[in-house]
Order: sequence, then C-alpha cells, then structure tokens
Amino acid sequence: MKTLYIQCEMGAAGDMLAAALLELVPDREAFITEMNALGIPGVSVTAEPSTKCGINGTHVSVTVNGEEEESLDVHDHEHTHEHDHDHEHEHEHSHEHIHLLIHDSGHAHEHPHDHDHEHTHEHEHTHDHEGEAHHHHHHSSLADIERIAASLPVSEKVRSDILAVYRLIAEAESHAHGMPVEQIHFHEVGTMDAVADIAAVCLLMERIAPDEVVVSPVHVGSGKVRCAHGILPVPAPATAYILRDAPIYGGSISGELCTPTGAALLKHFAARFGSMPPMKASAVGYGMGLKDFPVANCVRVFLGETESRADTMIQLECNVDDMTAEAIGFASEMLFDGGARDVFTVPIGMKKSRPGTLICVICAERDRDEIVRLIFRHTTTIGVRETALRRYVLDRRIETAETPEGTVRRKVSEGYGVTRVKYEFDDLARIAREKGISLEEAHRLAEGK
Repeated sequence: MKTLYIQCEMGAAGDMLAAALLELVPDREAFITEMNALGIPGVSVTAEPSTKCGINGTHVSVTVNGEEEESLDVHDHEHTHEHDHDHEHEHEHSHEHIHLLIHDSGHAHEHPHDHDHEHTHEHEHTHDHEGEAHHHHHHSSLADIERIAASLPVSEKVRSDILAVYRLIAEAESHAHGMPVEQIHFHEVGTMDAVADIAAVCLLMERIAPDEVVVSPVHVGSGKVRCAHGILPVPAPATAYILRDAPIYGGSISGELCTPTGAALLKHFAARFGSMPPMKASAVGYGMGLKDFPVANCVRVFLGETESRADTMIQLECNVDDMTAEAIGFASEMLFDGGARDVFTVPIGMKKSRPGTLICVICAERDRDEIVRLIFRHTTTIGVRETALRRYVLDRRIETAETPEGTVRRKVSEGYGVTRVKYEFDDLARIAREKGISLEEAHRLAEGK
C-alpha cells in the first residue's frame, strides 16, 4: 500500500506542508510554474533551498502583490494598528464581521531570548506605519473563496479538497468567535496566502496519490500568540477546534507551531493519526519554516510502501424515485470528483409501487462529510443512510511496458498470495484504433504474442 507519513514534531503550517510534499515530486520547477499559472489574484510562489540545524530542505514562499504575509510575534509587536474598515454588506443583522489573519509564512511565536545556542533570530517585520493608512484592505468571505476556487484550472477533486479545507477553517473560526460562518471574513493578504498554500498541498496530494495518509501526533507549541484579535493561548482556539479528537501535545518550545491552515490540511487528508507504520520509504521530504529554533523547524514526510491491511470504509446510500437517468449520471460524476471510491445504482421498488433507484456510494471515513453534502446537493433525497464496512485490498502499482506499438501502462495488484496484471484500457483502445483490430488482439500485441 502506498503510504504517506507526515511527521509533525514541529507542528505544521500550510507553506511547510507544501514544501515537504514538493520534495517528493520529480519536477519541482514545473510544479512552481503550474502554481503561478493558476491565476490566484496577485499571488507569486517561489521555492528555495533552506537549511535548519544542519538539515537541508525546501522553503516555499508566497507573496501577494509583492507583499509576504508575516507572523506576529508577541515580543516584537506590543503596539497596535488601527484600521478603519468600512464594510458594505447585505446581511440583515447587527453583528460585526470578524477580521481574521491566516498567516502561514512560518510560525507566529513568542520566542524567549535566553537559549544557549548559536543561531541568530532575524525578525524582518517591515510595517510602514505612516503609509499603512493608504492601504486598501479588502476582506473575503467564504463565498468569495468558493468563487476563487471555482475559477482555478484544477480537477474537481482538487477543487473539492480546497473547499473542504477552507470550510474546516471557517467553521473553526465561527465556533471560536461565536459568529455564523457567513459572517467570517478573511484579510486579503492572509486569504490569498492561505489559498495558495492549500491549493499547492491539494495539487501535490493529487500528484503523489497515496493510498493512505498517516499523521503523527501534532506538536502545537505553548505560550501565547498575537493575532488580529489580541493575544491568544497556544494552540489558538481555531487550531484547537480543528484538531479535536486528534493527538496533540505541547512542550518546551514557546510559540505557535501549528497554524489553523496546517491543522485543517492535516485533518482533511489524514486517514488516521498515530506512530509511523512499518514501511519501506522510497522518498523523504523536508518542508522548512522561516523561524529558527533549537530544533530543526520543519515538517518531514515519508513516502513508501506498507503491508496491506484491512481498513474501514463508509457506505452511504439513499433511495430516489423522481430523478432522471441523466441527473443520476451527473450526480455520480460529482460524487467521484468529490472523493468517492465507488458509486453504483440498483433498481428498486418503492412505496406506492413506484420504480426507484438505490444510489450507493463507497468512501473513506475522512471523506464522509463531503460526500454526504454532495449527495444532498446533487440528488433529490431527503435522507442518507450510513454503514461501516471493512475492506481488504491488494497492493497496487502502475508499470509501463515498452511494446512495438508504443508505451502501454498496466496495473499490477499483489497480496494475499495472488498477483494480477491488467493493461490500461485507454492504451489498448489506442492500439486497436490505430491498427483497426479488436481489443482482444490489441491485448495480445501488448503482451508480445
């Protein structure tokens, strides 16, 4: 089983996760070019080598209109910024919109200066106080984020992942501040920075395509952190809410080691949290933060093979008797794009002797909430049933074979004492069309018979 293990001994932030995963792909420069071509408003993404405590890794930097979102250190920012934000909105209530900063360019922290080590702390926070009044700070709602995601040239799976991660953040901030999700607004620079980090991680996860993601217990840090609302305890309330039911711990390092964006990405993609499983690691990646600590400030990821094991899947099903075949087909496509492992239908008889359709969806536990949402959005049902399933799978890998007819892909599945090989249909169909032969004959040609 292709397994990705994420080690969060120094927490996690969006840029650090993106940088660590970037080290697992072969053409990093091409990926950065792809990121910059997404068209995220004002965003420019770069990646450069970084060394922490003698360990080499990668740092991903995101700038928005030339400005890089910076973390706010308690000991460096005892002054306050006064902004006069004039919001025009259509909500018919008297509540204020919340001004949120999502900062993922390294960790915000309260860092004491009595450590006995040789590295230098360089805090280059360049706030032009006289010029700040001239900045026009736009604030984006979750609906704005959804519009930005809808415009990105990515697959529906990636788009769905981006929105699911952002909903986790918005729901956590909503819970922390006692405000409806619709009233949560994000600061422009922090928003675009987070959108870029989240999009990068989702794209890289699609490219790496692990069968399972395992995340270590998360080091969240300790002490306090300054944010847009004032000084908050670590972990920040939103981070604590997102990571509920996940194993977290503090420690001797004072500061915010896990940001809300990092927490949401971990929570969305993790199949489970725990120790590193026995695995044959084929690649290791290091994603570096900006800050210097006595311990290397990085997220480390391992990609490798683990033994096949039973896992838990969820079957979600509903009955409908008022949908056309075309509508059911479209709903199936949306469910597959949203992360469903399988979607199938069964003809059934319903009350009043009406013919109907049973729609069954198989998905991983982590995708349950998103799949339920998609079922209600794209079908006419008013109720969804859930059943937990145990699944046993063979290890799978894709190989390429050079034949006289060109390169042909084949899926090799192994385990439980069996081995199966299946050639990719599209490649066999190409040979059949080019040669004017049947699929069976194309299969024999691919095997060299």
